[in-house]
Amino acid sequence: MSALTPPHLALVEEGPAAPDLPVCDHYCGVEARMRKSLELQAEWGPVFDVTLDGEDGAPVGGEVEHAHLMAELLTSPLNAHGRVGARVVPASHPAFEAMLEVLIPKAGHRMAYLMIPKPDGLADIQRAADVVDALSKASGLARRIPLHALVETHGALQSVHSLAAHPRLESLSFGLMDFVSAHRGAIPQSAMGAVGQFEHPLVLRAKLEIAAACHAHAKVPSHCVVTEFKDQAALKAAALQASQRLGYTRMWSIHPDQIRTIVEAFTPSASEIEQAAEILLAAQIAQWGPIRHQHQGREQLHDRASYRYFWQVLQRAHRTSFAHGPRLPAEVQAFFKHLD
Repeated sequence: MSALTPPHLALVEEGPAAPDLPVCDHYCGVEARMRKSLELQAEWGPVFDVTLDGEDGAPVGGEVEHAHLMAELLTSPLNAHGRVGARVVPASHPAFEAMLEVLIPKAGHRMAYLMIPKPDGLADIQRAADVVDALSKASGLARRIPLHALVETHGALQSVHSLAAHPRLESLSFGLMDFVSAHRGAIPQSAMGAVGQFEHPLVLRAKLEIAAACHAHAKVPSHCVVTEFKDQAALKAAALQASQRLGYTRMWSIHPDQIRTIVEAFTPSASEIEQAAEILLAAQIAQWGPIRHQHQGREQLHDRASYRYFWQVLQRAHRTSFAHGPRLPAEVQAFFKHLD
């Protein structure tokens, strides 16, 4: 094996890998906010997704009209990076198919994903997938639109492993507010807050089950919102807990001021990036055999098992790099030339 063999060839893992999605998913439903969010994404780069919201963002009774606006934005030059998705109403809603009959023919080719809210179990996801795929085929789409789903009901949580195993899904998100409301007062309002959502046992259990199911089936677990959008310290603490303690690799934003804080919280630290770069560059020279490496005054042994972890660190650092922001060292950027 050549010393120049890149990590993606040397560190092949068994089984499928989770989709490579941006770490932040920003939701917006009002036209002015949707346009502003798309402008930010065009400026900052695809370090976050934009989800155009046709559920909470659409006027009651005006869902189809809102779908026309979403389709217009999806196909506009504002969708500069192809990382814009759409949330529609639940599969049980009367306007579900009508919204898709607008979105898929007009904008299916530019839609990064479709979010399905409030499934009560696997049957709802299968029905949604069937409708989406039938409309896609009728519209002549050459691709299958990736599906995301929200776990926010008792039924969805009970079947979370079945949902995560569904081949049409690439991500599951936790819907905190609806999940708490579904308990009809048995979970207090404090469990919806930035702190309480990490303390209440039923909420914490739901978060852990979703994350575990996603990792078991190579899907992306996406953490819920923090409603205290002006409290950056609380948001940062929540994002760090989600990413470092609960295993989430993605998180929702509901205000533009939250985006950068979330992305930075999910980004490896400078010291983690430096360590990972040193180890992988040394491993490449050693033709990916075992090496010794000094870290914080201690000598450590590393082989392909730990190389995979450090390669994942660099991959996270690469996809969270803002446009015109700090970049990985040039010798490490070479690892990604085949991926960009």
